[in-house]
Amino acid sequence: MPNNLTIRVAGEGGEGVISVGEMLTLALARTHHDVFTFRTYPAEIKGGPAMLQVRCGNHPVLSQGSGLDVLVAFNDEAMHLHSRDLKSDGLLIYDSDVVQVNGQGEWEKYPVPMTNMASVEAGVKRAKNVAALAIMTRLFDVPKDTVERLVKERFSHKGDTVVDSNLKAVAAGYRYVENHPAAKELVVPPSIRKEQKVVMSGNEAMGISAIFAGCRYYAGYPITPASDLLEFMAQELPRFNGTCLQTEDEIAAITSCIGASFAGVKAMTATSGPGFSLMMEALGLASMTEIPLVIVDAQRAGPSTGMPTKTEQSDLMTAIYGGHGEAPRVVLAPANVKDCFYGMVKAFNLAEKYQIPVIMLSDQSLSHRTQTYTRPALGMLEVVNRIKTGPNRRGEDGKYLRFQFSETGVSPMAIPGTTGVSYVATGLEHDEAGVPNYSPSNHFRMSAKRHKKLELIAKEKGFTRRFGDEQARVGIISWGSTEGSIEEAIGKAHLLGYEVSALQLKMLHPLPDDEIRAFLSQVKQVIVPELNYTGQLAQLLRARYLIPTIQLNKCAGLPFAPEEILNKLEEVMKRA
Repeated sequence: MPNNLTIRVAGEGGEGVISVGEMLTLALARTHHDVFTFRTYPAEIKGGPAMLQVRCGNHPVLSQGSGLDVLVAFNDEAMHLHSRDLKSDGLLIYDSDVVQVNGQGEWEKYPVPMTNMASVEAGVKRAKNVAALAIMTRLFDVPKDTVERLVKERFSHKGDTVVDSNLKAVAAGYRYVENHPAAKELVVPPSIRKEQKVVMSGNEAMGISAIFAGCRYYAGYPITPASDLLEFMAQELPRFNGTCLQTEDEIAAITSCIGASFAGVKAMTATSGPGFSLMMEALGLASMTEIPLVIVDAQRAGPSTGMPTKTEQSDLMTAIYGGHGEAPRVVLAPANVKDCFYGMVKAFNLAEKYQIPVIMLSDQSLSHRTQTYTRPALGMLEVVNRIKTGPNRRGEDGKYLRFQFSETGVSPMAIPGTTGVSYVATGLEHDEAGVPNYSPSNHFRMSAKRHKKLELIAKEKGFTRRFGDEQARVGIISWGSTEGSIEEAIGKAHLLGYEVSALQLKMLHPLPDDEIRAFLSQVKQVIVPELNYTGQLAQLLRARYLIPTIQLNKCAGLPFAPEEILNKLEEVMKRA
């Protein structure tokens, strides 16, 4: 029996490809399999090629994998686009009513009249995707009642007629497989779990975590791939006495969050590259007024509108340096769905503790990735709240000093309505009391105060992860969603006799200097894999640490496969 399988469902946008992939993911997770998904779909509302890939195993699944064990093709285009990724011993499941295979490939071919099955058995052609789901789950030995519960959950809001037709499609699919068994072994034994696990997407994990961390105001404007975070918060935040607002644009979203935080409420917004660009001036306002704020940038590919539904890691320089003047901010980068949860708690804690905007750099593949991880022990997590002032905190002249100089750069913050401690939060340079002041000495001291926070934040622990071999000549420094493919590649390199060490950076500004210098002192060569064209992190590392980094860049709108990392490792090892 295989210990993991990679399945891709592909077809046309509007055929229910993503829906069937999501239900398959839940079915596998509920039968005690670890899952990891990747999806790509057209930017258009309807039409264009779409696919969702599920990798399942009886052990933690680190990446989307390389090569397909099963391809489910809803149409000819899907078969031609994706069959090149099907392993020679793989299984092609296809709708024989519309797909012509004509003997191509060495794979096992499993024709299913999905369109006719849906029309005749379920009474509605659109149930074709659920018939395909049933075919797969029966081949993977998922109990029928598990799939039936999923169908009821998915379609109950559409009424009994829709539910009944889809249940008939499930029954038809299970009967078909019982009469037409596949030759390929497709049953992955379930994992033996000692702990409870949850399954969710990166965006869902960030939304749940934000609410846990105390976020009670969310504002956003719909933009792929951050839109479903807005949808999640609109549904869930009111249950916790919070407010979610869809604003007219991204400028309104971030400025309303600044206003909410000024009023004492933990606030966040989320966007993607084009919207993030619009937020730059307001980001500077949050820095100048020292107001806690969390911003999620779910990166997409390319400048301008780019490729809205494809992934990339190309907003790093914008996140660190974007905007005019020198506006300090923190930039974090989660590596997986588990990191999205724990990282969001850390983002709010840093924002509150240091009264500074914090940017979470996600990306399309991570935002939409569904992954299993151990259920968080919420009672073990610390939630930090900002230091607030009382009515007696005043300077020598009796004024409330909102921006009073301190060793940490942090000053207690008054909430509007607190007696005797009113102040103006202005974007103008100001003195300790918040009164506009343009003198050279004051500007220098205030700039030093705001930047002092970064020195302390750089020393915060828990923002790197070291893995691989303890002693190695070649090291990898990475960030964001590339971590899983790197870890899997290192495991394969180890089997080939190569020793590789890796350092995953989860804070990119300020850089965790002590951990990076310690890592660099132990390796001779450093590879920096990034999903961008120019090697943005590699440039930062070269500039700061004066090291000749080896870039590995992929700019295709797709994540790294483990083999791509492994090939680069072998190339470097052979030259060493």
